[in-house]
Amino acid sequence: MDLITLISRPEGKTLEFKRDLSSPDGVLRAIVAFANTSGGVLVLGVEDGTKRVKGIPNILAQEERLANLIADSISPRLVPSIEVMPWRKTQVLAVEIYPSASRPHFLNRLGMEEGVFVRVGSTNRRADLFLVEEMRRYNQVSSFDEQPRPELNSEAIDFRAASEFFKPIRKLTRPELQTLKIVTNYQGRIVPTIGGILLFGADRLNHYPDAWIQAGRFAGNDRRRILDSTEVRTYLPGAAEEVIAFLRKHMTREAIIGSVKRTDRWTFPVVAVREAIMNAIVHADYAQRGAPIRVALFDDRLEIENPGLLPFGLTIEDIQKGISKLRNRVLGRVFQELGLIEHWGSGIQRMTAACRESGLDAPQFEEIGTHFRVTLSAIPHRAPTTDARNEAILAALAASSEVGLSTSQIAKMIKLSPRAARTRLASLVERGLIVEIGSGPQDPHRRYHLASENHV
Repeated sequence: MDLITLISRPEGKTLEFKRDLSSPDGVLRAIVAFANTSGGVLVLGVEDGTKRVKGIPNILAQEERLANLIADSISPRLVPSIEVMPWRKTQVLAVEIYPSASRPHFLNRLGMEEGVFVRVGSTNRRADLFLVEEMRRYNQVSSFDEQPRPELNSEAIDFRAASEFFKPIRKLTRPELQTLKIVTNYQGRIVPTIGGILLFGADRLNHYPDAWIQAGRFAGNDRRRILDSTEVRTYLPGAAEEVIAFLRKHMTREAIIGSVKRTDRWTFPVVAVREAIMNAIVHADYAQRGAPIRVALFDDRLEIENPGLLPFGLTIEDIQKGISKLRNRVLGRVFQELGLIEHWGSGIQRMTAACRESGLDAPQFEEIGTHFRVTLSAIPHRAPTTDARNEAILAALAASSEVGLSTSQIAKMIKLSPRAARTRLASLVERGLIVEIGSGPQDPHRRYHLASENHV
């Protein structure tokens, strides 16, 4: 650790400053919160507001006191790394805490019910029962949605609905339900998993009443007046498209007029909107009660919010780099099989690229309370741009003249998977740079053409 580097950073999910050990309770709460969440560094001897280095007098005695406090005050036992760091004529203590495999940790004097803390932004927040249970699940081999529902039988799954979603991909067979962990073997019986009920449960909202999406269009830039709203209670694999259909009614758009057809360019790149909603569905904490996924459209922004903080051990900086941990493995597996998501972690980067290519700021990511929020700005700050791969697509389509190119041809040309190529092509269509000719997504003769007087 380097003290200059630490001081140059703001306090946040993985960093906190404390002046001294005069109030050990705050120090211990921070250590518990770091261990329960994503790890972090606590620096003693630095004022948290001004970042002025005050130093710690009698440093070795204070180091021993801190080690004893941690050993005596926190359960299960924690052994963080404590380092004495010199600073000019004084010294500070830096405590590095790693994400713990023994979470939840708690303060002994408060007990398990009141003494478990997690890190939310730059604050240490007391964990409620749902967060404590999620920590316990996180230490297990299976995810929340892989757990069986032994009181139900396999008929609780709407096989017809599941088959309809898989129909464009392949014919779904009943044995595949177990492979996908929509159902599982429990004590010699086939029963649905939590994920199976969430996805295709015949009575899923009775079991998980918050597994739906609330969408609203607000007047102006705050929530004082709502203009329109909808409740999307359909099966989760189809929910994103219903929300997007609602947003299309209210998003402003720029029309590009050609001789044959008009192409619309929307306020937000629909690729980014779809990725944000898919991420919210797949990563939501469905064990929480009282709040569905919420999508709020304002004049200046779009907010997509799901219950559940980032999975333990992850930070916002991590997900922006493409690092991902899947909270709901059954949902993720099925969504990937259906072609709704691609590789774990890639959605954030595609979302960011689509916004920047459209001249918008990168999406903003926040942990608020026990929820995670993605905000897309509607205010353009620069002219739309294209990267090297998109330029290659445009050049190839220009050379293809009236013939056009298929998705597979373009994917091979730019060395991406067909799914990744489709994402880029959809973004270029939305921006009015290319047009899609075909009867629908499953049309084998579908072709893309450069936008021109003949094709727009």
